[in-house]
Amino acid sequence: MTDEKSVEKSVMIIGAGLAGSECAWQLARRGIHVRLHEMKPDKRTPAHVTADFAELCCSNSLRGESLSNAVGLLKEEMRRLNSLILSCADETRVNAGGALAVDRHAFSRLVTEKIRNCENIEIIPGEVIKIPENQENLDNNINNIIIATGPLTSDALADDLKNLLGADFDLSFYDAAAPLIAFDSIDMNHAWMGSRYNKGAADYINCPMDEAQYLEFVNALATAQEAEVHGFEDKKVFEGCMPVEVMARRGLDTLRYGPLKPKGLTNPQTGREPYAVVQLRQDNAAGTVYNLVGFQTHLKFPEQKRVFSMIPALRNAEFLRYGVMHRNTFLNSPKLLDRYYRLKSNLSISFAGQITGVEGYVESAASGLLVGIETARRLLGQAPVNFPAETAIGALALYISNPSITAFQPMNINYGIMPVLEKRIRGKREKNEAISRRGLDILDKLNV
Repeated sequence: MTDEKSVEKSVMIIGAGLAGSECAWQLARRGIHVRLHEMKPDKRTPAHVTADFAELCCSNSLRGESLSNAVGLLKEEMRRLNSLILSCADETRVNAGGALAVDRHAFSRLVTEKIRNCENIEIIPGEVIKIPENQENLDNNINNIIIATGPLTSDALADDLKNLLGADFDLSFYDAAAPLIAFDSIDMNHAWMGSRYNKGAADYINCPMDEAQYLEFVNALATAQEAEVHGFEDKKVFEGCMPVEVMARRGLDTLRYGPLKPKGLTNPQTGREPYAVVQLRQDNAAGTVYNLVGFQTHLKFPEQKRVFSMIPALRNAEFLRYGVMHRNTFLNSPKLLDRYYRLKSNLSISFAGQITGVEGYVESAASGLLVGIETARRLLGQAPVNFPAETAIGALALYISNPSITAFQPMNINYGIMPVLEKRIRGKREKNEAISRRGLDILDKLNV
């Protein structure tokens, strides 16, 4: 796909997370030289553990695969557009029922290997603390700058972005990660393998609780000591990653209708549906590590050990990593960015990833994919693709750049931000699948 006109074209990308890695890949495979700046391993954020690119800091799940949900559509669009992130995820997947989950370390290592072995990508280690604001300041024939530093942008670069963008840079929410435990420390006498409604393989470890156990657990969770996080309040947490202790404070049954819902799960030891169920999902290919599904938390580490060990199957659990919480920063994108994720006040600067207000691993990578494709086309003198709202990729870009949004908040992909079907279809699943088929049909006709 290399074009002779691209020889003198070069793009600076700051950040080798999901969005930055995907963006670099899309540019490079179109013949654009990429200078990819990554501050790891010299400097890391509080959420990062390894020196690899595209590190998954929270869950190891990229969510549902079915075309009856919007993230399933988004993933299929990305596969058809030769996404690096999706190809690596498919290659390192682990059992997770109807979801795409990966061995998080194998996944990041594979992304890193592919990026480092790509001849059009030059890796430049070290922290970037200032954004060149005009063409005169760009060196080595850099034509565009793409900022993909994620929601945990370093303090120095964040300060420079505040100077550049003003108060519209400093929006934020709080995100959390769930604990990881050793498989051989789980008491399988109080658990069983299975998936909800027996759908697919028995990919989850289900840890039942009776009513007395559940009520004792919820009360302990609601009153447990939290680790201090500067500026944190319950109302500032992102709903999609709500800490379990925050849910516990919302009411006794909140967890039973959330991550501990027993619906569709029958305990083979009793033949009945439990009062509540904690599910564990495989976190690595070897099956030696499992994560607590939906158990994002910012409790103090000893409190996590004390309270989560009240779950019968986890009474002797070995915690390999405790849950943590961090502040996520994002832009007021509808005011600042256009549909190509470019800064309206300086079209040579683009943003990609969760810093733009797209929420989730897949959405972050999808924004990097769009930025990479559209930037390459612009530099090669080609017309933009203009992904339409009927596609999941286009719907996200048009959402974050919609100037009519006055109270902007991070958003996962969903059918609500896509145009309704022209004809009425009965049944939610059937309607969603029709929306997905429409999007894929449109995507296949685009000249990408």
